[in-house]
Amino acid sequence: MIDFKKLKKIIVENNSFLLTTHVNPDADAIGSEIAFYYLLKKLNKKVYILNHSSTPYNLQFLDKNKAIKKYDKTRHKKLFDKADVLVCLDFNKSNRIVSMEEDFLISNKLKICIDHHEDPQQFVDHRFVDTNYCATGHILYKFIEKTQIVKFDKNITDNLYAAIMTDTGSFKFERTTSEIHKIAANLLEAGTSPTKIYDAIYDQSRFGKVKLLGIALESIKVYGKDRKICYMKLYQSDFKKCNVDESDTDGFVNYSLSIQNIKIGLLFIELKNGFKVSFRSKGKIKVNKLAEEFGGGGHMNAAGTRLFDQNIDKNINKILNRTEKYL
Repeated sequence: MIDFKKLKKIIVENNSFLLTTHVNPDADAIGSEIAFYYLLKKLNKKVYILNHSSTPYNLQFLDKNKAIKKYDKTRHKKLFDKADVLVCLDFNKSNRIVSMEEDFLISNKLKICIDHHEDPQQFVDHRFVDTNYCATGHILYKFIEKTQIVKFDKNITDNLYAAIMTDTGSFKFERTTSEIHKIAANLLEAGTSPTKIYDAIYDQSRFGKVKLLGIALESIKVYGKDRKICYMKLYQSDFKKCNVDESDTDGFVNYSLSIQNIKIGLLFIELKNGFKVSFRSKGKIKVNKLAEEFGGGGHMNAAGTRLFDQNIDKNINKILNRTEKYL
């Protein structure tokens, strides 16, 4: 259970905050950052937001003030000692901030983590982590609701809705409860438009993204003696051909689970210095434990890993072999 009183005390007693989130941020990551940014600004706090990755184009509408900056060591290193509190949002392992990890860890400033993923690493002073929440945005909603630290406004509710809507798979994943629907209703009553947010995130794709999806679907294969595993793969040459980047693959892996009788879906993506794997599953199949075998993590039904300096084709069969053990 999260100690919201302690979190409120930390916020009230400090004046400046540096927020960050994980590599290749999704809508829960960006939405949580910006919602927390507006919360702190309402309290007249000084706020910086630094991310390793650029904000995906379909999420830039959430950052109306362009508060998020892409980390540049020469320009931003000093901020890790300038801010009173360093805040990790939507991740629980320090390597998820990649190029920022060293500066973050050596800073002697107060560090906190607000997150909903399993198996948190002990790299902060205070953890506000609970896996029973469907999204980090869900945690922030309950924090504001219970502590009344600020009043909800449209800037906050738009971002919290984007966070919760996307991390519940548009309210279809198993962690979508009656409470989540009530929260969504409250956000809508505050002025948030579900149509506008869904359209901005999912229905404004670049032409190249749709072409890339076609390539991913063309690569789709079924694996295993029971044919319950499905996987797709994308190479750097595919990204160049379509003039897109890794963020354009958001949601692709879910297509592998849409096939009849498939229980586990995977998406292999070649990186410039290795490859990544996204894992998805149905029911009680714990793909987060599968991801952990390869240095990753996540939720029971949605997880991932990045394997740097390794060849994608030389590792696919090994990972698929291990995947079959989880059926």
